Amino acid sequence: MMMKLESLYGAFLKIANALQSPVLLLIRLDWGYQFAESGWAHFNNMPDFIKMFEGLNIPAPSLNAHFIAGLEFVGGILLALGLGSRVISLLLAGDMFVAFITAERENLKSIFSEPDKFFNASPHNFLFIALLVLVFGPGKLSLDYLIATYRKKHPPAAALGSSAA
Repeated sequence: MMMKLESLYGAFLKIANALQSPVLLLIRLDWGYQFAESGWAHFNNMPDFIKMFEGLNIPAPSLNAHFIAGLEFVGGILLALGLGSRVISLLLAGDMFVAFITAERENLKSIFSEPDKFFNASPHNFLFIALLVLVFGPGKLSLDYLIATYRKKHPPAAALGSSAA
């Protein structure tokens, strides 16, 4: 009986492991699109976005509003493609953390007293997904993986003019 359960569990793990990259791909496509859409919306409503930054006392509101709109738009596209995924995820997680601190401070403070406020705040899911890709990587169905695989098979040539002497 125990061997049968171990065998079934082994088969289950094999299937679950095979689903890791496709699920990471779906997550990246969905949330990459949402980040890009958010950035695009910020670009299309830039005066209001700058005013919001001014109201939150963010330094250099115009510069920061443009930077964040670009980060979310371009970062979302890169996240969906799985290109530079971990670096982009770190930047996007930072963006969402700052959003919590500035625009959603009360919801952040309520993480233990009223967790629903925290979990329903708009940056929550964006932060969670950025951290997920940061920690687990983009998976095998990504440009990062294709580039790494190519680089392993075709290492860069040694620098010209270097010698062992």
